[in-house]
Amino acid sequence: MNSVRENITRIKDRISEAAGRAGRNPAAVRLMAVTKTVEDDRIQAAIEAGITLMGENYVQEAKRKIELMGKDVQWHMIGHLQSNKAKYAVRLFDMIHSVDSLDLARELDRRSREAGRVIDVLLEVNLSGEESKSGCSPDEAFNLAVGCSGFPNLALKGLMTMPPWCEDPEAARPYFRKLCELKERINGKKLPGIALNELSMGMSGDYEVAVSEGATIIRIGTAIFGPRR
Repeated sequence: MNSVRENITRIKDRISEAAGRAGRNPAAVRLMAVTKTVEDDRIQAAIEAGITLMGENYVQEAKRKIELMGKDVQWHMIGHLQSNKAKYAVRLFDMIHSVDSLDLARELDRRSREAGRVIDVLLEVNLSGEESKSGCSPDEAFNLAVGCSGFPNLALKGLMTMPPWCEDPEAARPYFRKLCELKERINGKKLPGIALNELSMGMSGDYEVAVSEGATIIRIGTAIFGPRR
């Protein structure tokens, strides 16, 4: 099995190549290490190899890891977030990728105000319509962005999506392209205080395609840490 450091080096090289082919600056793409169920020593190895952005799916698991490893790196919430966990999430995470309803946005705004901070968020968009996936529909995303523009303790930074799984990375391209187009449509409305710059899309099997379609954050677990145990 390749070491975590070797895996990260290889992924960064591929990001640079994919960005170059698309005429993009590789520095515009951030590599997130997804640490769900990953052992602490392997997460620490990723940090030592230069990873500065971690993604977690569960509030409780993130709390333990953040307490152990500290906030020298950024921690982002990428899993489905229930409103009753919002008060913990706003204190733990630097960004929340999974805002998919006005109720959740409202609760995050309230809890952020209580915590004395403004929390960066992304809207999770379900472009495939799969019932097994979280996220608002593309049509709902615009209204949700309008709602977020009225919450002073939320800073809406962009969009996130997860396409249907497929062995062929090219099958994900239409979904990545649609997310980019949706970002541009929302920006075109010039909502007060809203300027979407982030696209969180692309995972271990399709991140090079995501980079070519404008991803600014790619979420990589298996390709860094190996299969989950």
